Amino acid sequence: MVGLDTGYFIKLLEGHGEAAEVWSGIMDGDEATVSCLTLFELARLARRGAIATQAEATLREGIGALCHLSWLDKPDNLLLGADLSHGLGIPAVDALILAAFVAAGATVIYTADGHLEAYRKKGVRVTRL
Repeated sequence: MVGLDTGYFIKLLEGHGEAAEVWSGIMDGDEATVSCLTLFELARLARRGAIATQAEATLREGIGALCHLSWLDKPDNLLLGADLSHGLGIPAVDALILAAFVAAGATVIYTADGHLEAYRKKGVRVTRL
């Protein structure tokens, strides 16, 4: 299972080679998880004009069709996010996204965010694109 954060999708839109390879694997059946907060962040970026509205809609459709969406509806995930934020010194939204990946059992996390590189756990690899 791979975890895809918001920065991964920005890299995908920019045509980053490794991001495209990962997405191709997901289209071929590799399992992926995405936090609901990534949907929020992509929509916010589109509304600010940082990414095209159509690109955001296409990403949202692809995420919904191909990825497991992790919602913030379980207290354990919220508490894990608080622990990660406090323990790693990372922003709350990043910690909640990371908590979603941990809860889903992601073994590889793709990000463009240096904050997530602070997470270290045996059997989990954080790949910064």
